[in-house]
Amino acid sequence: MRPSIIDLRSDTLTKPTREMRAAMAAAEVGDDCNREDPTVAKLEERIAAMLDKEAALFVPSGTMSNQIGIRLHCSPGDEFICEANCHIYNFEQGAFAQLSGLAARPVEGEFGVLRPDQLVDAIRPEGDLFSRTKLVCLEITHNRGAGRIQPYESVECICRWAHEKGLSTHLDGARLFNAVVATGIAAPNWAVNFDTVSCCFSKGLGAPVGSALCGSKSAIQQARRHRRALGGSMRQAGVVAAAALVALDHHVDRLAVDHAHARLLADAIAECEALELWPKTVETNIVIFRIEPSWGTAKEFAAAARERGVLMLAIAPQAVRAVTHLDVSRADIERTANVVQKISTCRQGTSSSGGH
Repeated sequence: MRPSIIDLRSDTLTKPTREMRAAMAAAEVGDDCNREDPTVAKLEERIAAMLDKEAALFVPSGTMSNQIGIRLHCSPGDEFICEANCHIYNFEQGAFAQLSGLAARPVEGEFGVLRPDQLVDAIRPEGDLFSRTKLVCLEITHNRGAGRIQPYESVECICRWAHEKGLSTHLDGARLFNAVVATGIAAPNWAVNFDTVSCCFSKGLGAPVGSALCGSKSAIQQARRHRRALGGSMRQAGVVAAAALVALDHHVDRLAVDHAHARLLADAIAECEALELWPKTVETNIVIFRIEPSWGTAKEFAAAARERGVLMLAIAPQAVRAVTHLDVSRADIERTANVVQKISTCRQGTSSSGGH
């Protein structure tokens, strides 16, 4: 009998809990396009209060939340500054260009972390030859930076500088609550630095659908128009908003468990000669490790893990990502650690099964 599958490809893969399903079944609903869904209204009020923002807007996805956020601050032909490996720039189909006519100015950070001094010369000069720089975007935690957290002091410094230069600020906070739990710095302290904040309910928090964009009342009023234009307005959306409310009530503090599981897996990887943690320190729930070329490729390593019932994601020719989440137990991580260590002792050209 084959063992159960352990899926570490992403924290978006969580299934709704029993409590979520019960809340969804019992949700009071209405037509949210007419602002008549009481459960959506409750969710928007809750997340706005948690971030100490005036208002919030429930949207289907983090990508939509980000895209609405950046077009609130920019007009066609404008440019925003972002980290070179961030989600907005790399994994949203260039939607900022497709949908809003914007340009991006990427700046390379260290595992997604930017230094304030890197941005000093990133603003375009005034003149008819150039795009107008209007916005700075940060991502916390940083997906392709293995869940790294931009240090709070540098967040304050970058956002203060941006506002002094007349730029707006937007936070892709898809995993913001991971940063809150890991650092002990409260969500409002992070959010106060940004004009708009996107946060996701369907990653580590475990809800099946949805994100929220938070900001001023005037910004969110305009965001509703953009949501409609992008096809994101929903009708009886309280059915899914109910699950997000359960997530906010019960799944924020437990993110610490995911972080502990990630460190446990990282410790096992660090013992493998054929593997290298990248970066070496795991801060939240994402572990990225490199495969020595003498062993083989990331795709081959992921395939060998799949044969043993563990799913991980090859994100580069020599890099594999594993993400811990609500549906992964300590026993799952201990089994994964054992699988990874066994695979790492195999060389390509030898059997990937049978107790190596």
